[in-house]
Amino acid sequence: MNRPAFDAFVAEVFEGLPRADQRRWAHVYTRGLLVTPGRKTVRRLAASVSDSATAAQALHQFVNASPWSWEPVRARLADWVVRRSRPRALVIGVAVLPKRGDRSCGVHRRFVPQGGRTVNCQVGIGAFLATDDVTAPVGWRLFLPGPWSEDRELRGRARVPEGAPGTRGPADAQVLDLVDGAGRNVTDRAADGLPVVADLAGFADTTALVGGLVARRRRFVVSVPGDLVVLPDRAGPGTSGSRAGSGPVRARDLLAAHLARPPLRPPTAAAVVTGGATGVVRLPGIPVPLRLIGGRGPDGSGGGRIWLTDLVDRPPREVWATAGLSTRAADTMELLADDFGLRAFEGRSYPGWHHHMTLVSAAFAYGALGSTAPPAAPARSPHGPRAGRPPRGARSTAGPARGPAGPARGSAGSSPEASSRAPSAPTRSATAPSRTLPTPTRTECS
Repeated sequence: MNRPAFDAFVAEVFEGLPRADQRRWAHVYTRGLLVTPGRKTVRRLAASVSDSATAAQALHQFVNASPWSWEPVRARLADWVVRRSRPRALVIGVAVLPKRGDRSCGVHRRFVPQGGRTVNCQVGIGAFLATDDVTAPVGWRLFLPGPWSEDRELRGRARVPEGAPGTRGPADAQVLDLVDGAGRNVTDRAADGLPVVADLAGFADTTALVGGLVARRRRFVVSVPGDLVVLPDRAGPGTSGSRAGSGPVRARDLLAAHLARPPLRPPTAAAVVTGGATGVVRLPGIPVPLRLIGGRGPDGSGGGRIWLTDLVDRPPREVWATAGLSTRAADTMELLADDFGLRAFEGRSYPGWHHHMTLVSAAFAYGALGSTAPPAAPARSPHGPRAGRPPRGARSTAGPARGPAGPARGSAGSSPEASSRAPSAPTRSATAPSRTLPTPTRTECS
């Protein structure tokens, strides 16, 4: 690890933390996530970077009890990522985080299709800036279903702030709030207006999600279930004839009619089709033409799912490639879980969860892009040293070096300084090839 570069990264991203001890422990925690092999418990992180007997307690205090705002940190992180990459899309992904007990904020029982079983879990919704090589998380929402959305006693016990964005309503509303927040955090014009890519069929109401994205004038590529009812648009781009179609039809049936060969496979839970097909459609109540795309692109992109997009003016090959970025979010979720402590949060509170996820995101971004020079001299963050987010107008090939060369020094209050021990670092790159997200297992729960 290039120690001066890492120090500069932490200083920039965590600049808005109001106290010096908070900034020092952000440095220690982020470094610990990068260099600690195996499980990322607070105790193991502290042992990796400090000889102090009180370091674990100080880190636990910093994450779970110290009052600091995570959104300004995420805004600076998003700016840092954009300066070192060329994002193509804002990808939304879902992380199932198994938990024990019923005290952790947002914990509930949920059926997980990948594993075919019901688990006790939290669900994190992540926003990722995606390039061809790196998919970096820059925003999170903790999904709060049912009682967690309305029960004041539950919310108070978990320290969910009154009026906290994205903490009420159905899943599609919480996803849209995340899109809004991530959009405000990305201030670089090069990343303004990125299409939203979301493979959330079975988690969110896709019709409501599409309607919300259209209302926000956000371009999008969203996976939809095969039984989604659409209206064929005979007058859409690339078609001919009258606007009126043949009446409502299921998405999979419309694509089957467009598919000369090979024939559409029998529908499955994943709505997988063979070959590729496309058609212009409309959804009731949504005033713009949309394109339905199914199967896999010529290069195998698209994931075999059925996608709905407002990119009706773009060639299907480009839309398939954009849809394929959704698999990068799944791959990054796996890396975050295996190498960066995504499932290692040991607390129960809402602020603690967001603090931990922000630190995990920072560690991943530096691991993936820390050795990548920005295309131009970096400008000072526009957010100010203690300011919040400003309103918005409108895989690196170099693998990271995980271990820093020197100590992370500093203390919280009277806590001793971090030591200069340099433990061995994990060797797997944050730009590993795409893999299927595994069935969640119970790990490091509270």
